[in-house]
Amino acid sequence: MGQATKVLQLFKTLHRTRQRVFKNDTRALEAARIKINEEFKSKKSETSPKKIEELIKIGSDVELLLRTSVIQAIHTDHNTLSK
Repeated sequence: MGQATKVLQLFKTLHRTRQRVFKNDTRALEAARIKINEEFKSKKSETSPKKIEELIKIGSDVELLLRTSVIQAIHTDHNTLSK
C-alpha cells in the first residue's frame, strides 16, 4: 500500500473514530474535526518517506487512544454522571 493511500485511510479512520467517540457532543465533534484537518493540512507538504511513516504512526496512536481511553459522560445531577 502506498503512503498516500495510508495517509488517506488514516484521515478517514480518525474522522470515523471521532464520530463514534464524540457522538451527540457537537462541540467536541467540531473541535476534533478542526484539529484533525489542521494537523493534516500542516503536514501536507512533507515529502520525506521516513517522516511520513513517523506521522502515520503518531496518527494511528492517536486514533487508538481516542478509541480506547476517551469516555463521554453526562452530568445528571449534583454527584452523578452517566455514560
